[in-house]
Amino acid sequence: MDSLELLVHPVRLRIVHAMSGGQTLTTAQLCARMPDVSKATVYRHVELLAGGGILEVDSEQRVRGAVERHYRLRRERAVIDADTAASATTDDHRRIFAAAMATLLAEFNSYLDRDQANPTEDLVGYRQHAMWLDHNELVDLISALRAAIIPRLKNPPAPGRSQYLLSPILFPIDQPEVTTEVAPAGKAHKTT
Repeated sequence: MDSLELLVHPVRLRIVHAMSGGQTLTTAQLCARMPDVSKATVYRHVELLAGGGILEVDSEQRVRGAVERHYRLRRERAVIDADTAASATTDDHRRIFAAAMATLLAEFNSYLDRDQANPTEDLVGYRQHAMWLDHNELVDLISALRAAIIPRLKNPPAPGRSQYLLSPILFPIDQPEVTTEVAPAGKAHKTT
C-alpha cells in the first residue's frame, strides 16, 4: 500500500496525529486515546501503518507473557509528497478531503467527550475566513503559515504542553470574475 492509501483513512490519520511530536505509544495506549474505536480496529491499523513503514517499533518488552511494542512515527513517511498530490485525480482529492474531515470530526468529538474539555479555556477555534488573493498573495500566505507552523511540529511532549490539532484548509470558493467593458467604436476593449 502506498502512502496515499495508508494515510487516507480516518482511523489511521488519528493514529498518526496521536503519534506526532516524537511520542512513543503502545497499541493499548492508542486504544485508550481512541475509546470510540474498537481495539481490534486500532490493532489492525497499527499493523498496516507499521507494515507500510509509517510507524516503527521503538522498543519491545514482555508484559504478562506477551510482547508489548512501543511505536514511533516516521514523520518523513507520514506525508503525501508533492508528486503524489500532483498525480492525484479529482476523485482521489475527494477521498483525501473526506478522510481528513471524518478524522477532524472524530478528533473533535473525542475532545468534547473528555470530562475536562473546556473549549473556551483551551482556546478552541473553528473560524473560516473568505479572502480575495492573487497568486502571489496566496503563495505569500502559504509561506507565512508554513513559517509559523513547521518549527512547532518539532516540539516534543513536555510538562505544560498539550497536543493540539491544527487543520489549515485552503481552496478557492469561486471562479475569478471576468468582466468585459465595451469600448467606443474604433477603440480597444478591456478584459479583466
